[in-house]
Amino acid sequence: MSAVWLQVGQCGNQIGQEWWQLLTQKSALQGEADRHPFCSLDGKLSAICVDSEPKVVRKLQKHVKRGFFRESNLIVGKQGRGKNWAYGYHDGCSDSERSLLQRTMESLRKEAERRDCYCGTVLFHSLGGGTGAGLSSRLCEAIRDEYSLGQILAVTVAPHQAGESPLQHYNTLLCLAWLQRHADGILLLQNDEVLARAGAPHAAAAQPRVSLSSMNAYITSCLAGLLYPVEAFMGRVSIGMEPWELLRAVCPVPAMKFLYISQASQRGTAFWDSLASSAVHYLPRESHTGQPHHSTAVLAVARSPDEDSFLRAHSSVLKRLRQACRCVPWNPFSIGCWTDSRSVAEPGSHSHSLTVCANHGSSADFLQQVVERARVMYRAGAYLHWYWRHGCEEEDFRQAFDTLHSVMDDYGHLGE
Repeated sequence: MSAVWLQVGQCGNQIGQEWWQLLTQKSALQGEADRHPFCSLDGKLSAICVDSEPKVVRKLQKHVKRGFFRESNLIVGKQGRGKNWAYGYHDGCSDSERSLLQRTMESLRKEAERRDCYCGTVLFHSLGGGTGAGLSSRLCEAIRDEYSLGQILAVTVAPHQAGESPLQHYNTLLCLAWLQRHADGILLLQNDEVLARAGAPHAAAAQPRVSLSSMNAYITSCLAGLLYPVEAFMGRVSIGMEPWELLRAVCPVPAMKFLYISQASQRGTAFWDSLASSAVHYLPRESHTGQPHHSTAVLAVARSPDEDSFLRAHSSVLKRLRQACRCVPWNPFSIGCWTDSRSVAEPGSHSHSLTVCANHGSSADFLQQVVERARVMYRAGAYLHWYWRHGCEEEDFRQAFDTLHSVMDDYGHLGE
């Protein structure tokens, strides 16, 4: 019972809605032990929902079973943050409106006091909006300062590259830099990739259409495969029920914390080699310049009612994943696997899933795109007055560029 689940902004709360709908179904929380990573002793979810406007949080409250959320943990403002990182970070509010930051940190303090031992926060948010990017950055910083020993795992959604807002490249640049400084792990989900993967089962259709709900459902299925409690790794030892073991497994180097996640599933007879190939199908093998990507660590989570079938095939599966992800030779524990008989995403069916999480060099490609596009706008002075107006300074941008360049260099030298 060490984790607090914090969802911020429209995207964070929409993913949170799918997440809690999945986890509050009867089959997901069967026993008292299953409730512990997600609930307090009184049965309330260990979730804090924050947004600068009430609409999405109220909708979430209606769609998740009544009584699961703690009313004091539903924190909303009266006006949006204009898709502006600076407005969200500096928590602009009227004199009559209490700061969202203050209210959230107060709720977090109370949730931490309800824990047997508070060990960290899981943050759901996006990079594109003023609340999701700006307020999340400020919260991440405040949580690190207030609870320095706690871990922070960010589930971060990147906007479509084609553009959702003229400010998204600035927002993404600044938020990623803040996460790099203050978070311990960043599960990076790019909307363009999620759209392709969520639409893969319908690719044969003449005009496949993928709804936002389908994209969020795919994201939560991946998260459930990775973060829902498991019984064992390599079929031997229990790892408990907390998400922090994930960070120990896939973040061996603190400076490199960007994580790739994907999932493949099938019903009927399990063909694990095929699932492994499908899980890494969209994983970029090399950069735009032809430089091979490498991984510092890879984790595979297999969920199947027939666990023995995976244990019989795990050597070949791990070999396939090691080759596809190009695990670095200097990490003696570069790949591992966890197994469990429960599949919360498809309960009651003879379903098998393989969720792969890799600390992979392809993150540098995304960071490079963000830096290049933000720098073009910055040199032209585009929209900067909106950031200066709300307290942002040139030093914030300079440090953000430097921070992401440093991460790109680290990932670029993995193969050396």
